[in-house]
Amino acid sequence: MMVRKRQNVAKRDRTTTASTANSPSVTSNASAIDAVEPQVIGQASGQGNGQGSGTLGKALDVLDIIAASPHPLRFTEILARTRQPRATLHRQLTNLVHEDLVKLHEDHTYSAGLRLLKLAARSWSNNSLRSIASPHMEALQAKTGETVHLGMLSGHEVIYIDKLESRQNVRMHSQVGNVSPLYCTGVGKAILASMPRLKSDELVGQLDYQRHTLATCHTPELLAAELDTIRTAKGLAHDREEHEPGIYCVAHGIVHEPSGTYAGVSATAPAFRLQGDTINAWEGLVRDCALAIEQDWADRLGPRAAQ
Repeated sequence: MMVRKRQNVAKRDRTTTASTANSPSVTSNASAIDAVEPQVIGQASGQGNGQGSGTLGKALDVLDIIAASPHPLRFTEILARTRQPRATLHRQLTNLVHEDLVKLHEDHTYSAGLRLLKLAARSWSNNSLRSIASPHMEALQAKTGETVHLGMLSGHEVIYIDKLESRQNVRMHSQVGNVSPLYCTGVGKAILASMPRLKSDELVGQLDYQRHTLATCHTPELLAAELDTIRTAKGLAHDREEHEPGIYCVAHGIVHEPSGTYAGVSATAPAFRLQGDTINAWEGLVRDCALAIEQDWADRLGPRAAQ
């Protein structure tokens, strides 16, 4: 009896071992890894951290990484910034290159493709807020002589959709399409202060804070106090060299309530060019510009934008 039981146990062990060896979940084949990868990544990444879910979401993550880089990236650099398996990333890059959304250079680096740039240009030209704001931004730029930015809320960041350059020789380096933090930029803080309190409080608790300069609002508590100050100042926000050393900004929020869209406009200059009287004058100019844009936006779009 004992011998027969041991034989049966040994037989079951051999069966289990053979089954495990042939299971797709443990094979080293790349296609099998890709088959289980979405579930693993989804469990590891969680929600709200910018990691896309599903094939399209992960491809968009790759596009974001490539488009945001100031220089072409190598495969290993992209791999290091994603949580995707090597085989999955290689397949996605191949598809993106085939669709001309990503360009593969001779030195084996990747940059934004021509098709992606065309789509971005088309989106920019068709942006209703940009066209509505344009004459008001030009008036603000003429009065200040400095750089004027228009930005919109995009997730946990502000994306700049238009910019008018300063007439001065020393200018700030910024580009349309760039994204910046909400917590330490004039437009970002103005947007947060223009929201309903519950919504802004929720966002303040979700942001990923980094200290860019000694003046950065780098904690939820500091930002919450700053937003109270901005609300008391009727929506006027200041970037006192918080995002970039030597750069000062005055901003005000723009709200389109029917669509729940939040934006902001700012005047920006090197800090050494701004004195107290100039900053005080800018506050009125920036507020007037923002309110004029907001009124035109409401008049021209109305409730249709919410449909």
